[in-house]
Amino acid sequence: MIRKVLPWILVVLWMVFIFYQSHKPAPESNKLSKGITEIIVETVEKVTPDVEIEVNKYHHTIRKNAHFLSYLLLGILVANGLRNSGVNIGLAVIICVLYAISDEIHQLYVPGRSGEVKDVIIDSAGALVGILGYGWFAKILSRSGLLNMPVKPPKKSKKY
Repeated sequence: MIRKVLPWILVVLWMVFIFYQSHKPAPESNKLSKGITEIIVETVEKVTPDVEIEVNKYHHTIRKNAHFLSYLLLGILVANGLRNSGVNIGLAVIICVLYAISDEIHQLYVPGRSGEVKDVIIDSAGALVGILGYGWFAKILSRSGLLNMPVKPPKKSKKY
């Protein structure tokens, strides 16, 4: 039972997280992503001190990568939920694309935000990569026998 329910709890929690991030007004969202961009730029500059990076130049790229990665994880979670429910993981693409569309529609009603078709495409691409990666990884584990191993060892019968 827990093996079927827990994956869906994770899906719902991640969808709530995406909704929460999308519900932030533009200035707050921009401040958050700019802060993340600064951390990334500082880290890169520490690793490669001879390279100087302008934060504003990469801010947009970081925001779009956040879309991609958020939906990549959503794709993995949904595919896992479907697989554990005995449903074909191909349905995960439809679920993730519909959620991406609903997320962009939601942003139309958030101050300073907009719903963008290109974001739906980026989100869908991230989900598709996550789902395909999950399917590939699950197939490898299944062939090796690791995926079909019981979670708990079988109970030993009592001998009389």
